[in-house]
Amino acid sequence: MFIRWRYLVAAAIAAPLLGLVLAWSGLVGIGAASGHWPITDWFLHWSMRSSTRTAALGISVPPLDNPQMLPMAAGHFEQGCAMCHGSPAAPRSAVVFGMLPVPPDLKPRVPIWSDAELFQIVQHGVRFTGMPAWPSQQREDEVWAMVAFLRKLPGMTASEYRQLAGLAAPLRPGMSAALDCNACHAENRLTGESLIPSLAGQSEAYLRASLMAYLKGERQSGIMQTAVNGLNANDVAGLAARFTGERQRAGAPAPVNPRGADVAAGQALARSGRPEDRIPACLSCHEREDGNPLYPRLFGQSAPYLAGQLRLFRDGERGGTRFHHLMVRAADNLTDADIDNLAAYFAAGRDADR
Repeated sequence: MFIRWRYLVAAAIAAPLLGLVLAWSGLVGIGAASGHWPITDWFLHWSMRSSTRTAALGISVPPLDNPQMLPMAAGHFEQGCAMCHGSPAAPRSAVVFGMLPVPPDLKPRVPIWSDAELFQIVQHGVRFTGMPAWPSQQREDEVWAMVAFLRKLPGMTASEYRQLAGLAAPLRPGMSAALDCNACHAENRLTGESLIPSLAGQSEAYLRASLMAYLKGERQSGIMQTAVNGLNANDVAGLAARFTGERQRAGAPAPVNPRGADVAAGQALARSGRPEDRIPACLSCHEREDGNPLYPRLFGQSAPYLAGQLRLFRDGERGGTRFHHLMVRAADNLTDADIDNLAAYFAAGRDADR
């Protein structure tokens, strides 16, 4: 028995040393052209499935039936995912077939994963593949939007995809299809339920500062950080200038009132704040003709977008211009009802003050 244990100990010491010697020798090929041994391929995929299944345990899945989640996710998919995975409008690039592993066509793959597992994969990526993590780990709302999009992907037509991703939108002068803000932000693509903001009516200073905040990672958004990746300060200034002076579309669909929010209560809070809870009046900074140009205009934005941004501020997950810390403090004591009321009031536009 003593001899057997001695052999086991020797083997335990020798095995990693032999592995190191083998790796050092250069005999282990790392070329993608040769592919994996079948056992290696099986083991890696089995490990990935098992890891994803375990990591997804306990993830609470929110409602994914909001159709407004799809455009923002589709635009990101077109820019950041379609090159490897293909899309309903175009096949995978020929280049990816030289990768190991080859990025899969997602249509047959999506149905085998649960919503929680898809969230885990999109949020954290997959090691030893080309699948990256979501660019901003703080924005779970964006990841869930992508999960909602992926759930629809297997049955999506090319026409539906092009419409959702903004590929059918006319290009703005001087812009390419690879970088066209209109694909998501065009006024005729926005409704009272949109999760994408309207840029019309914002100052050039605010748009420039916001884009720079995304570029520097000071404002968290995997979608926008990908959209502005590779831009420089001159590009940002040009984009901001192009959108300055635009007007929100007349005759836009009626604003949505989230969960029957109280517009009058939102108006009172916007005008007077609530001093006992250290909540300042929104209109003391926003919507002032002589106000700071780095403060955004709020009237006419959709209620779902405004409510989402206020919750990000309240939860400490929203950056922005150099004044964003003021909003973090202002939103700290807002209740869910306060947020819905304020969002409904500002979405109603200036008519709510008449």
